[in-house]
Amino acid sequence: MNQLIDNILERPKLQKIGILAATIILLAALYYSSLYSPRSDEMAKLSDSVEIARNETTAKRQKAANLPRLKKDIQQLEMELTKAVAQLPNKKEIADLLRTIDVLLFRPRAETYQEFYAEVPVDITVKGSFHNTVGFFDEVGRLNRLVNIDNIGFKNLNIPGDNVILETTSVATAFRFLDDAERKQVAEDKAKAAKAKK
Repeated sequence: MNQLIDNILERPKLQKIGILAATIILLAALYYSSLYSPRSDEMAKLSDSVEIARNETTAKRQKAANLPRLKKDIQQLEMELTKAVAQLPNKKEIADLLRTIDVLLFRPRAETYQEFYAEVPVDITVKGSFHNTVGFFDEVGRLNRLVNIDNIGFKNLNIPGDNVILETTSVATAFRFLDDAERKQVAEDKAKAAKAKK
C-alpha cells in the first residue's frame, strides 16, 4: 500500500490531479450506487405513501364533516317512511269505504306484490244518487290510507223526479303493508323469476 502511495507521489503534478479526480469520481459512483440510489427509491415510496395517507385523511375528514347532515337526512327519510307506512293498512279493509251507497258488485282481483306493499284491486259497481256517488268518491279522497279509484264509468242512468240515480263502475285499488314473511317470499319469487330468465 505504501509503495502505491509513493508511486503516486512521485508522478508529475498533472497525473496526481488526474488520479485524485478519478478517485473522487469512483468514490462518488460507489456512494451513489450503494447508498444514495436505494435510499432514493425508498424515499420516493415513502413520499408516495405519505401522499396516499394525506388523500385518505382528507377524504375521511370530508366524510366526517358530512356525517351530521347524512344522519339528519336518514332521520328525515325514516320519518317519511313511517308516515307512508301508516297510510298503508295492515289488513284488507276496503268494504268499510262503501257505506253510503248500494253495492251491486264487490269483486277482489288477485293482489299484485311490490317490494314492501301489495296492491289490492277490487272491481266495484255501486248504485246511488249522483250526490251520494260524488260523496263516496270524496270520502275515498279524504281517507288517511292510500286508495286509488280508476276506470270510472257510468251506466243505467235514471232520473226519477229531481234525483239522478246511476250505477258507477270502477276499480278501487287499496294498498297494504307486507309483513316480514311476505316480503321475504316476494324477494325469493323475484330472485327465482330473474334466475329463470337467464
